[in-house]
Amino acid sequence: MSEELLINVSPMESRVAVLDNGVLGEIYIERHHKLGLVGNIYLGTVVRVLPGMQAAFVDIGQSRTAFLHVNDMQREPRPPVIKKNKVIDSIDEDTLVVSSAAPEVLPVVNAQSTDIVATASKSLIQHRLHESQRILVQVTKDQLGSKGARLTTNISLPSRYLVYLPSSDHIGISQRIDGEEERSRLKTELNSLMQTVNLQGGLIARTAAERVPVDKLEEDIYYLVQLWRTICARRQEINHHKSSQLIYQELSLPLRSIRDLVHGDTEKVIIDNAQIYAQVRDFAKEFVPFIYDRIVHYTAEPALFDVHRVEEDLRDALKRRVDLKSGGYLIIDQTEAMTTIDVNTGSFVGGRSLEDTVYKTNLEATHAIARQLRLRNLGGIIILDFIDMLEQPHKDDVLESLQVQLAQDYAKSNITQVSELGLVEMTRKRTRESLGQQLCEPCSTCQGRGFVKTAETVCFEIFREIMRCARTYNSPKKFTVVAHAAVIDLLLTSEADTVADLEYLLGRVITFEVESLYTQEQYDIVLD
Repeated sequence: MSEELLINVSPMESRVAVLDNGVLGEIYIERHHKLGLVGNIYLGTVVRVLPGMQAAFVDIGQSRTAFLHVNDMQREPRPPVIKKNKVIDSIDEDTLVVSSAAPEVLPVVNAQSTDIVATASKSLIQHRLHESQRILVQVTKDQLGSKGARLTTNISLPSRYLVYLPSSDHIGISQRIDGEEERSRLKTELNSLMQTVNLQGGLIARTAAERVPVDKLEEDIYYLVQLWRTICARRQEINHHKSSQLIYQELSLPLRSIRDLVHGDTEKVIIDNAQIYAQVRDFAKEFVPFIYDRIVHYTAEPALFDVHRVEEDLRDALKRRVDLKSGGYLIIDQTEAMTTIDVNTGSFVGGRSLEDTVYKTNLEATHAIARQLRLRNLGGIIILDFIDMLEQPHKDDVLESLQVQLAQDYAKSNITQVSELGLVEMTRKRTRESLGQQLCEPCSTCQGRGFVKTAETVCFEIFREIMRCARTYNSPKKFTVVAHAAVIDLLLTSEADTVADLEYLLGRVITFEVESLYTQEQYDIVLD
């Protein structure tokens, strides 16, 4: 699979498009006036501790207080244990997974049950935090809608090949590195390097560390150690400040994309801004030298994203309907609680039987679904409504195809089996806003409902309001209805008889006035 990175930079925003074999696979957007917070480290102030939720709200200087759960805090130091042959078998770059080659042997501890309760109570958030306490935190999720950012006290500092965990003591290897020999080599070399530099903390070998020589890993370790020292020094400098302070800010989107998205299959990195091109080249020369000669400055007249049809794909990614090549289509609805994706055969009728038609449509849909999840950055709970299949082998094939497609996704996901209703429940890790949330806002006419009241419904509301006003106020001699043109047209045509009857019943004149700025649901009744 060939891959290209397109970096478009303007005075307003930076955008990075990832093309898989010429097709837009992912898009990252960063507005310069609204930079993302993920990865930033703050010296925050605890505003409120919630024992009932085992969480706290922390002020980090943003518009909303951020959220810190007790599970995202550093664990309390445990009593010493004798560990035998403990290894880190595999690791997601965001989560440590520990397995043991042999059972751990715990020390004999003579303790009363009260001591156990006391130890357990120390892990409660109310015993670890208090209001106005200063605390070092890192953002793991951006603000999403009305929710503040999500925080952790388990600081992690990424470099090109490694992630440094100052509060951990583990060495982990990315799950995407398959070869057992390579995994063993990385564990051995990282262990040796940590002892050489007397490094306190833990390390994760990222996917990019595969087959990387030891001297490159050593450079990364020295860089991360120096960065952590700088952060600690910065914290000491501003510790006396009363307000929350930013201590470390993540790299800009173009530099982050070079650090995190570039790999061996990346054929080109094309940049349309001269200044950013120079910055990326300097960064790549020091940290990602293999990509240095593949970085290209785009200077042609047509816009970079137009040439590669990225703008067109972006517009399509905001639509509710996604057409499949066979004639079938997907309907994607994103709500506060979850995202639903409905698969339909549409105009596709080409199978040997109904079951065959449904099977082929569902198989094709798995490719489109995986792409849309990445492109739209949909996260949280996702319900996939495949067309009902009768044969179990077909269900198994569709589920397997979906898992294969999602394996290429950077975000972690979990999938359930096909239910009796033909539904597949899945979750996908969400760390930032979806594409729709980034680029769109609720409709000012329908307020995000997706529909408006019909003109007829509004007419009947107006009639009821006129009758209510007539009972409440005896003085008016005339009612003037101010409303949208479609509503006024209906009142003067189809509902003209009703208006006449109402005038006779109330003994008052009703006149009408069009207001072009009103939406179809808006109206006013003026008493004269």
